[in-house]
Amino acid sequence: MTALALGIFHMPFRGSFLTMLVCTTLFLMTTLGAGLFISTISNTQQQALMTFFFMFMPMFLLSGFSFPINSMPTSVQWLTYLNPLRYFMEIIRGIFLRGTGPSILWPQMAALAVFGVAIFSGSALRFRKKLD
Repeated sequence: MTALALGIFHMPFRGSFLTMLVCTTLFLMTTLGAGLFISTISNTQQQALMTFFFMFMPMFLLSGFSFPINSMPTSVQWLTYLNPLRYFMEIIRGIFLRGTGPSILWPQMAALAVFGVAIFSGSALRFRKKLD
């Protein structure tokens, strides 16, 4: 997607590729953990697909990608703090458009790290229990 953004859409890339790689790894840890969790609570593939749909559609809509978070109702704005995609969107915008580095993005990176470790660890523990 980065290659498409740079090559086809000619978006400026003002930040560090290494910072983006680290942040993407943190975000992938949260999504892989969520996928593992969904697989441990689902009995069938169809059930997993429906759970995925009902879990990730609100996450996408509340990430700030489609609608600005500051134009959402206050109660919904508070809910967005529980959404790892919100932090990743802030990081990607900062890296791509403003060239922001880790010294500014550390709160979002820390939030992704906390979410990633918590979700992935909980999912891995649940997965281990299901194997027994």
